[in-house]
Amino acid sequence: MLLVAASFTAGCSSSPEYTPKPKGYNRIDLPPHRYQQLAPGHPYTFEYSRYAKILRDSSYLAQPHWINVYYPSLRANVQITYTNVRQNPKLYNKMLEDARKLTSKHEIKASAIDENILKTPSGMRVSVFELSGEVPSQFQFYTTDSTRHFFRGALYFRTATANDSLAPVIDYVKTDIVRLLNTLKYQ
Repeated sequence: MLLVAASFTAGCSSSPEYTPKPKGYNRIDLPPHRYQQLAPGHPYTFEYSRYAKILRDSSYLAQPHWINVYYPSLRANVQITYTNVRQNPKLYNKMLEDARKLTSKHEIKASAIDENILKTPSGMRVSVFELSGEVPSQFQFYTTDSTRHFFRGALYFRTATANDSLAPVIDYVKTDIVRLLNTLKYQ
């Protein structure tokens, strides 16, 4: 019995101390930003990432010039909608209201929604909304000439990963969206 007690005491005192490991994060390798021109066939053109694909919007509500700028390796999608408001003030006001409604739907989960106005090199004004918190869309925007063109977009990720872990990817795609907006031209 004495031998068992001595071995138990010796075993406890000689074990190394345990230090918990810090929480791990996914490794995200992002390529350098490279751009290409959108193929003709839309009433607008812009530059978008070479790492993205242009896909036609396949939702039942989709109109002819609605597209997705899809990043397969990042599982990110920038949904683009376009409407010709045809110098119709009622349609223009409806599109403006819809853009604000779609952003405000995220208020439930958003810890903040920051709105800024971006002025592009061509003189276009873009309303940009940056959403914080566990929201499905972290970045939204719209621009219009108020007479003919209404161009709107929203960034979404097809993943359950928390937004704080996605922060580098969100920033990467936001840089690409700003490039898209700075090179946007209507046909």
